[in-house]
This record gives sequence, structure tokens and C-alpha cells, in this order.
Amino acid sequence: MLNVTFKQEPVTLVGPELKAGDKAPDFNVLSNGLEEVRLSDYDGKVKLISVVPSIDTGVCSDQTRRFNEEADKLDNVHVLTISMDLPFAQKRWCAANGIEKVDTLSDHRDADFGKNYGVLMQELRLLSRSIFVVNSKNEITYVEYLPEVTNHPDYESALKAAKEAE
Repeated sequence: MLNVTFKQEPVTLVGPELKAGDKAPDFNVLSNGLEEVRLSDYDGKVKLISVVPSIDTGVCSDQTRRFNEEADKLDNVHVLTISMDLPFAQKRWCAANGIEKVDTLSDHRDADFGKNYGVLMQELRLLSRSIFVVNSKNEITYVEYLPEVTNHPDYESALKAAKEAE
């Protein structure tokens, strides 16, 4: 079981701890237009899945902006940012911040992604900061669960893993 903290306080993650080599679990989340989105919607593409607690906070905002900037350099890689934010809030934030190359997806309705990927913080009903790279065959090739949710992920390692998964 992972030891994860949020602002130095321990949190309980719901779901399995995934590892490189595991089959990527399916999920059902909502787009900013309230359409259901599943892993299978990205079949045949590499997915860099950036998971954040709330897009309106500093580190989450920086993380989403960084992957939006890097998206053009990643051939056949689809960048997804998943949070518990409402789709309306994600849409507003993306418009205000010029985010056009990342799909922001909401897990608010069912916490399906959070439970399936082991990132749902039970105490807060938020997602724990993490990165998953999933290849075109829906196999996980890279995982980073942040031990402290308020810290930045290892951007360079995640980007390298996404390029190698192509």
C-alpha cells in the first residue's frame, strides 16, 4: 500500500496500486461537454494521463500548463488531465488559460478513474497527483504516484516515457 500525504497529513488511496506492465483499467469520466469518455476512445494512441486534485490550484495549474506546452512535441500521444473538478469549471479554466492541446476530463460523477487507478483520496474525495503513460495497446509503461500530493511530478521522466511509448 502506498504511503501518500496531502499537506503532510496521511491519506488513504482507494483502489489498486498500478505498475508498469499492468493492463490499463478502463474508466468512465466526463468531457467538458458532459459526454462520457472511456479509455477505449483513445485506442491506438499513446496516452499521457496527468492526474491532479483540482485544476484551480497552483501546482495543478502549472502541471496542466506544462503538459499543454509539451503536447505539440509528442507525436501520436494524447494528453489527458483528469481531476474531480466539475466539467464546467474545467472548461472555464481552460478558456481562461489557453489550454487547447490537453483533454481535461472530470471524474466527479462516479470517481471511476480514481477507484480504478488507485488515486482516489478517501478522506477528501479528490484525486491524488499522479502520472500514467499508457501505450497504444493499453499497457501501462510508466507510473508516478506522488508521495506528497502538493509536490510537482517528474515532468522529464513522464515526457520521456511518453516519447518511448510511441
